[in-house]
Amino acid sequence: MSLLEALTVALLGTIWDVLPIAAIILGFQVLVIRRAIPNPKRIAVGFAYVLVGMALFLTGLEQALFPLGRLLAHELTHPSVLSGVTADDAVGIVWHRYLWVYLFAALIGFSTTIAEPALIAVAIKAHSVSGGAVSTWGLRIAVAIGVAVGIALGTYRIVTGTPLHYYIMAGYLIVIIQTFFAPRAIVPLAYDSGGVTTSTVTVPVVAALGLGLASSVPGRNPLVDGFGLIAFASVFPIIAVLAYAQLSALRNRRRDSN
Repeated sequence: MSLLEALTVALLGTIWDVLPIAAIILGFQVLVIRRAIPNPKRIAVGFAYVLVGMALFLTGLEQALFPLGRLLAHELTHPSVLSGVTADDAVGIVWHRYLWVYLFAALIGFSTTIAEPALIAVAIKAHSVSGGAVSTWGLRIAVAIGVAVGIALGTYRIVTGTPLHYYIMAGYLIVIIQTFFAPRAIVPLAYDSGGVTTSTVTVPVVAALGLGLASSVPGRNPLVDGFGLIAFASVFPIIAVLAYAQLSALRNRRRDSN
């Protein structure tokens, strides 16, 4: 399929997906609120921007990000990079040969999270509502560190083939314990931080990395082992933000006592 054909298919699919949203909004505006739509021309132009932008984004995913993620995962698991790991090796035993994979996963998780538009929007709103008590960059960096740790641990799980639910259960157990000790004002924001990370930038790259890694590591099934990284990207930011709040509260208490 050519680039133009792929873009056309993505645009038609986007229109089909967005039409129900537009129908619901217009229906409530006309039938429930019963008022004329303000600035209809500007709304129509913005709606067109949304359709074109989503089509370009989806085409970019298929043409660039997904193939790039699979390529990088394949290259990082090549025997020349892994210092002699072969298909006959028990991968779980030689997990330490995949250190470059873990480092790449952590860096790509951190960088994509920093660039995540949803997280930027939440961080700005949190800074505004809290009167400056919540730092915009502090929140973004805390969430990005959580995603980096989570994605690195998720790639370790893929390499070793250990069950996914053990990690997720342990992660949420830590979250529950932290919730009792963290400042109450930060708990809802921390829980939301786990959701906003899994958005337009992070999900495609992380999903491509997981599927590519599971396809390249001997003995792994992409369907069983390739998915699950998004779950790590959801729970570990909560842990990171709660820890950030607890450390900030501890530092303030020590400063006040002095």
